[in-house]
Amino acid sequence: MRYGMLTALIATTFWGSSYAESFEAALPTATIDAGVIVGTTTSVAAATSVNQYLGIPFAASPPERFSPPEKPTQWSQPLDTKVRKPACVQQFNYPEASRNFTQEIFNNPPPEESEDCLYLNVFAPGAPAAGKGRAVLYWIYGGGLQFGDAGLAAYDGSFFATYEDVIVVTVNYRTNVFGFPNSPELPLAEQNLGFLDQRLGLDWVQRNIQAFGGDPDKVTIFGESAGAFSTDALLTSYPKNSAPPFRAAILQSGQISYPIPFYADTTTAWYALAASLNCTDQSSNLTCIRAASATTIKDAIEHAELTFNPVYDNITLVSNAAKRRTSGNIATIPVLSGTDAQEGRVLEFGQNNLTAYLTSLGLDSDSIAAVEAVYPVGGSEFPSDYDAIAQVVTDNVFQCADALFANASAVAGIPSWRYYFNASFPNTQSFPNAGVYHSSEIGIVFSTYPTENATAQEYALSNFMRGTWARFAKDPLAGPGWNAVGTGSDYYEAAADLDLGVIGANGSSGVTVVRQSEVDIRCKFWEPILTADT
Repeated sequence: MRYGMLTALIATTFWGSSYAESFEAALPTATIDAGVIVGTTTSVAAATSVNQYLGIPFAASPPERFSPPEKPTQWSQPLDTKVRKPACVQQFNYPEASRNFTQEIFNNPPPEESEDCLYLNVFAPGAPAAGKGRAVLYWIYGGGLQFGDAGLAAYDGSFFATYEDVIVVTVNYRTNVFGFPNSPELPLAEQNLGFLDQRLGLDWVQRNIQAFGGDPDKVTIFGESAGAFSTDALLTSYPKNSAPPFRAAILQSGQISYPIPFYADTTTAWYALAASLNCTDQSSNLTCIRAASATTIKDAIEHAELTFNPVYDNITLVSNAAKRRTSGNIATIPVLSGTDAQEGRVLEFGQNNLTAYLTSLGLDSDSIAAVEAVYPVGGSEFPSDYDAIAQVVTDNVFQCADALFANASAVAGIPSWRYYFNASFPNTQSFPNAGVYHSSEIGIVFSTYPTENATAQEYALSNFMRGTWARFAKDPLAGPGWNAVGTGSDYYEAAADLDLGVIGANGSSGVTVVRQSEVDIRCKFWEPILTADT
């Protein structure tokens, strides 16, 4: 079964301004392996100061187009790191209405874009660290591996640094054709450039985070959507008993194990791009495309709606993550994963014909009938085709896939916890009745939700989620505060353990622990489909 772009997990978010306001103070400095950097000092509310180092080069910039990242050269004079750097070149496909809607939701306001983009940001408490150093949270943004920006105000780590005494690092990485070209002229090991960027950022953390008061042995990787996809790619690419540059992981609305992502031969997209740029010799397409401007390439791939996906190199991305996970031959580190209650409402906005939608996924008539029987349109649960389509995506791509991920991890001996985010707020609704949509938890986790018209629950729930994520980073084996996922195969059954943390439901500002069967009511239907190739 082909799921197409359903499995290309997307998201950033759209908050318009940072909460951390700069004030005049002695500028903080740090000495890293490439030289001295000068940051800025900020504060949130009336809390203690935060040191921000924005736009630190973790790789030589700009990187040679379609080439792996390299460590930056040293500088002799102090480097100013007070301002965020541009995003990597992003892709938002036409037609125009679809493109505009996507950008309104996931790219608002649009940042400056450049190939000179391999920079990261560090948010650290202003006070000296005690002991060996603070825990570190390394953020990988979403965007379907087609767009994203580490400098979004939504990803401001100042609240984490201020209230949780942790360090946050947000990293840029290349996406679309600039990050995943799949050119036949490139070696296999050099195809997944975006993943290589993420890894070089982690390497930078290992070498330099102590200069900011962090402990390189206390790194938690976390990401949302394609960022969670990337996090799982990291987890499954490090075998058991290896020494990955992280000790825990948090996956928000994404993973790569269920179902196994279907990647078509995207050399087709490469050749289509070459043709649109009038590159006539297939043996020298790489040289020809390198000679074009980034703006010309961006315009070409967006208008032609070309998709560039990662390849299975078995270095940065293994070919069967589910099998690697169930065999236990992956990094056996504590994992917290979860999803939002209505992921699909923003992703499938505008879809209004369930049968046509399922047909577009390549389902046969019997499969379509089976899905329509589970998601009957016209009742109280699914009043419209759109409601049914949104729930199909929520269940199939996210919730039931995460259930399989978490429980398979537990069976393999990996300490695993699962959450289910179920809170929505009027001041974060991207369109009427958006609900608990894909990416809606990000502002709550980072405490960067809009303060205008914020509710008491919003404030309290943000404090809870931010604190929960930070406590997990500080002591992963202790878990987030509820039971770890059990190791039984009956997790859909009524007798299963109370091991699903439902966050924010029914006006709650905390967690209610329930059986997974209480939420995963349609997951038995999807399990054979999601595990078909594993």
